[in-house]
Amino acid sequence: MYISINNKLFLKEEANISVADLSIQRGYGIFDFIKTINNKPIFIQDYFNRFYHSAKEMNLEVELDRTQLHEAILKLIEKNNIPNSGIKMILTGGFSDDGYTMVKPNLIIIQTPLNIIESETSKALALVSYNHQRQIPQVKTIDYLQAIRLQKFVSESDADDLLYHNNETVRECPRANFFIITGNEIITAKHEILKGITRSKILGLDIPNYTFVERDFTLDEVYHAKEAFISSSTKNAFPVNKVDGKLIGDQKNSITKLINHKLLALIELDQNS
Repeated sequence: MYISINNKLFLKEEANISVADLSIQRGYGIFDFIKTINNKPIFIQDYFNRFYHSAKEMNLEVELDRTQLHEAILKLIEKNNIPNSGIKMILTGGFSDDGYTMVKPNLIIIQTPLNIIESETSKALALVSYNHQRQIPQVKTIDYLQAIRLQKFVSESDADDLLYHNNETVRECPRANFFIITGNEIITAKHEILKGITRSKILGLDIPNYTFVERDFTLDEVYHAKEAFISSSTKNAFPVNKVDGKLIGDQKNSITKLINHKLLALIELDQNS
C-alpha cells in the first residue's frame, strides 16, 4: 500500500509527517473524499471544486493545480491497484515552528479499499439528534471532534449516527447530508451545512410529482415526515427509518429507493464516460 505525500509515493509503513504539523498541533487542515469504481474516480471535478474552495477559505495554498492533482491521484491508483476505493486528500497547515503560524501546507493522498454500494438496499439507519453547529460548515475541515466524542452517546442511544440540529433547526449528519420527504416535497437544509457532492447530484434529479426544496426545517417536521434519508459518497441515498427512537413514515421508503436508483444511474454514467 502506497501513500502520496507532497506528490511523492511512500510505502504506508514509511509514510510520516512531523509532529510539528498544524494538523497535529492545532487540528488545522481540510480534506475531501472521492470514491473510485473500477479505478475510475467518480465526479472528480466536483470534488476538486470543493477541495480548492475549502483551501481558499482556510488560506491554504494547494501547490498542485487541478491537472497535477488529477495525475497524482491516478498515479496512486495505478500503484495500489485497488479498483473500488476511497481517495482521501488531506491538506494540512504545514510544519510550524511555533505550533501556531501557518507555513507551507502538506498534501497527503491516501487510498483505502471501499465496499461500493451499487444497488438499492433493504437496510435503513437510526439517527439520534444532537444540538451542535459545526464551525465553518461550508468547509470540509478535519475537525470531527464532536462526532468522535459522541460515539458512545450514539451507541447508548441505540442509533447508527448523529443528526445535528441548531436549537431544533436541522442541519446535517457528521458525514452526510440529510433529507426529508413530505407530501410533494423533498427537503434538505440550505444554511450552515456542508453542501455535499452527492447532495448536489440528487437535487438535479427529476422525481415525478415531487419538488426539491432547500430550506430550514425542524426536528418536529422530521418526526412527521413521510420518509427520510441521508446522502453521501459512500452510501448514496440511504434510508433513515428512525430518529430519536421515533419511526419515520411507513418504512417502505419508496421515493428514497427511486432517488437512489436514479443516482446510481448517474454514477454509472460518469463511471463509463
